[in-house]
Amino acid sequence: MSTDGSTRSSTEEGAVQPGDVLAVLGADRTVSAWTGAAERLWGFSADQVLHRPAEGLLAPGASESPQVVAGDPWSGRVHIRRSDGREATADLHVTPLQADGGAGWLVWGRNAFGRPALDSAAVDALFHHSPISLAVWDRELRCIWSNDSVHNQDIYQTEPGPGRHVTDVFRAHHPEFLERAMARVLRNGVPLLGHELWPDENRAPDRYYRVAFVRLDAPDGRPLGVCSVAMRADARQEGGRLRVLNEAKSRIGTDLDPLVTSQKLAETAVPNLADYVTIDLVEAVPLDKEPLRRLKPTDTSIPGFYRAGAASIHADLRESLWARGTPVYVPPESPFITVLRNRASHFEPVLDTSPGTWLDNDPDRARVIRETGMHSLMVVPLQARGTTLGVAVFVRSQNPVPFSRADLALAEELAARAALIIDNALRYTRERTAALAIQRDLLPHHLSGGSTVEVCTRYLPADTYVGVGGDWFDVIQLPDARVALVVGDVVGHGINAAVTMARLGTTTRVLTKLELPPDELLRTMDEVAADIARERSADVTSPWAFGATCLYGVYDPASRRCTMSSAGHPPPVILFPDGSVEFADIRPGAPIGVGLGSFESTEVELPDNSVIGLYSDGLIEMDHDVEGGMRRLATALARPVSSLDDLCASVVDTLAPDGPMDDDIALLLARAHPTR
Repeated sequence: MSTDGSTRSSTEEGAVQPGDVLAVLGADRTVSAWTGAAERLWGFSADQVLHRPAEGLLAPGASESPQVVAGDPWSGRVHIRRSDGREATADLHVTPLQADGGAGWLVWGRNAFGRPALDSAAVDALFHHSPISLAVWDRELRCIWSNDSVHNQDIYQTEPGPGRHVTDVFRAHHPEFLERAMARVLRNGVPLLGHELWPDENRAPDRYYRVAFVRLDAPDGRPLGVCSVAMRADARQEGGRLRVLNEAKSRIGTDLDPLVTSQKLAETAVPNLADYVTIDLVEAVPLDKEPLRRLKPTDTSIPGFYRAGAASIHADLRESLWARGTPVYVPPESPFITVLRNRASHFEPVLDTSPGTWLDNDPDRARVIRETGMHSLMVVPLQARGTTLGVAVFVRSQNPVPFSRADLALAEELAARAALIIDNALRYTRERTAALAIQRDLLPHHLSGGSTVEVCTRYLPADTYVGVGGDWFDVIQLPDARVALVVGDVVGHGINAAVTMARLGTTTRVLTKLELPPDELLRTMDEVAADIARERSADVTSPWAFGATCLYGVYDPASRRCTMSSAGHPPPVILFPDGSVEFADIRPGAPIGVGLGSFESTEVELPDNSVIGLYSDGLIEMDHDVEGGMRRLATALARPVSSLDDLCASVVDTLAPDGPMDDDIALLLARAHPTR
């Protein structure tokens, strides 16, 4: 009561705000929780009221609502007793924590939403009908309250009744981890959001929950406890996301062809994420295509991309205006160019096709959008190592649900994973293309053994991630109708191997003109290679060293003998006129570039019409079994054929039916003409 005998309103002295949670009453109607708002309203501290009967908070003569006692929610104005003995009025709402009131009541300020009826309905839905389970834990992580949804979720092994510790309530494989996580939230005040909790050890993908923990603070900042919020994950949505990511991991990255990788990315996203997906790159693919900057624009569009991948729920790809490997034209002011320029995704859950948009300048695309029912669009940049490679476009047409922010996050994750693989594929393709160009330019195109020998060759570059190798071969005519036969194999792959092959091929031709014996020629090549390696190794900005194997032989038709020397190379194979096959017994020296110079010459007889075969190790190491490969080579060489060219083709087809794998294949066959 005031000094003049009136009753003061709570809004004058208590400063309670609508919606403030004031207290929690136990089933025995004692106070089990007391907030700062309640302290402001009544003036009592928590120590003065906790575990004491709530009746002491009411003014003398005030009576409880019979509905509250029965467990029904109640709203109204009551007379309260403040700590200084004076009376005041307060607008309160009392809600049972369980439908029968057996778990106690929550006391809070009325009119949180401005209307009492709405207050009651909202709190009743949250406490008794929400699919989200809520629980409040004190500073000892013991439960002081929970809503009805805890009875419907199997992450709780027992009912989280008052006083039960968190490790006794949650069904977790490692409950101690959960306890430490909640203690950390209580300590530092940083919420833990999106924690995944499986109710069993099998961690079934369709049976887990997302749990959040938020600290509850008093007005002065003191931590009062932790609130847990748990909701079962959407198994269909989350499972679909996991399936897409798992499929992407297994499919993307298994090939270093940018077209193949782009296509796999598109196929991975259809139909799990989108109904139609395209992957468009700013670099020409294949690399022999005309660069985009050289293509002419139309009146309304520019050549912005090359189509590298496309997938659709429709087998006929009716949405696509451009085939894979062809240029894609887009208006200069379109989402595609904007994404490329800004390096940020374009998210348009409801595609705007009204007049005045960029589609006004793209009638063909607008027509396809209308015909196929496209209604939701995402355009995501493909970025790797600071470079934007192109864009991935995701569209929904048949699926009526617009893209969500979660869909955009998934699309961006897929694009980020694929972009790095595509960048690696483009880098590999560029280097392989350059290496092949060097080899094709430097390898002899018109080999001839004159009247001495008939020659035939086959060369197959490696189909491997590390690039083509450095195999080379040559046939060089010498005075007196003699012929030099050469096959070599540079250690390594890629541009360096191709350049080294070019150096050694040129060196071999120059030294051959000096008419050195085979062992001396290899020794000189070894010295030259060692000198070059020493000079280049001094340049720390461009370290370089090389090694190579080589077989060099000179056939003299006058003596019908072939003098050969080997620098670590496989021995030549000889097909005699009677059909027998033997490998020449040649001592292999050290590879060129080692600097040992340990080479010997060996002479073998080549009767008229016999065939000698020089080859690289890629021909006999297809399954990493050299001896087995040599036996298969001998068998393939002995097969009767009509011509030397047919024999060359037959040998390669037999030993490498699927083409080379990890190394180049080079084969040089020479048939000795009868002497006249």
